[in-house]
Amino acid sequence: MLPSWESLLGPRADRDRLLELRTQLNERLGDERWKRWREGAAGVEGIRASRLSIEGDRVRFGSAEDLNEEEAGRVSESLKAFLPWKKGPYEIFGHAIEAEWRSDIKWQRILPYLGEVKDNVVADIGCHNGYYMYHLRALGAKNVIGFEPMPINYFNHQLMQNIYPTPEISLELFGVEHVDLFPESFDLILCMGILYHHTDPVGLLRKMRIALKPKGRIIIDCQGISGDDCVSLTPTNRYAGATGVWFLPTMSCLQNWIRRAGFSQQKPFYSAPLDSHEQRATPWADVKSLKDFLNPEDETHTIEGHPAPWRHYIMVKI
Repeated sequence: MLPSWESLLGPRADRDRLLELRTQLNERLGDERWKRWREGAAGVEGIRASRLSIEGDRVRFGSAEDLNEEEAGRVSESLKAFLPWKKGPYEIFGHAIEAEWRSDIKWQRILPYLGEVKDNVVADIGCHNGYYMYHLRALGAKNVIGFEPMPINYFNHQLMQNIYPTPEISLELFGVEHVDLFPESFDLILCMGILYHHTDPVGLLRKMRIALKPKGRIIIDCQGISGDDCVSLTPTNRYAGATGVWFLPTMSCLQNWIRRAGFSQQKPFYSAPLDSHEQRATPWADVKSLKDFLNPEDETHTIEGHPAPWRHYIMVKI
């Protein structure tokens, strides 16, 4: 079966190469490592939510009254399979899922800068379980493609697709490094929390530029550090307890990356410290979170002694 976005590709896209890559990536989904999450998504097959809605900033699937006792038990077990929930909030058959990251806060930040979304083709790079994709659908996006290379997150999203199929959105195992295989295909790209996890952020920005339609735009959210100098921090090992963090720019450094990637227009619209209101442990995410990785005697620094994280937001056009 062809993906829903295949017919929407720009004229320069190599359809055969993309579909072959998709097939290769999807072969990973049968790996024994992902059994818990694969079974979690499959556990709700045959159960349907009566509706899908956005209430406040919460993505809501159905209500508890949709389920009989046997179905309620299956849903509960499937939701627990995805502990800890990292992105949300959701309400699924009456279960109010408060995730570690308050994605609703980010959504409210970017909403005034999205522009007209109705009938847009959108890429959500690093979409995780698809929280923003549901909001984009509600705004009338024609098609939203989630780029998410982690099978765990693929199955988390599949759980929701199983209970309320939503053909306008699709999550694929593509990474940000594959976005240039969609030349001139997207009206809007979300790049939220991605650049600092990669060794070549300028190269990734160039790839996203290729994927934009001529009048397209990108919303960038990048973790970084404070300061006026055009510099970035490269942690020696861990940063705030995390591995895989390569470059943490100041806002001016991030703006310079964007210029050097070939973009002529950019509008910074938010830059502030990350705090434990936005990222925290919850009953649905019983994990060490931001406050555990800041110096308890000086929260302007991490436990490793680095400057504490900021979030920088910029809207970019060609």
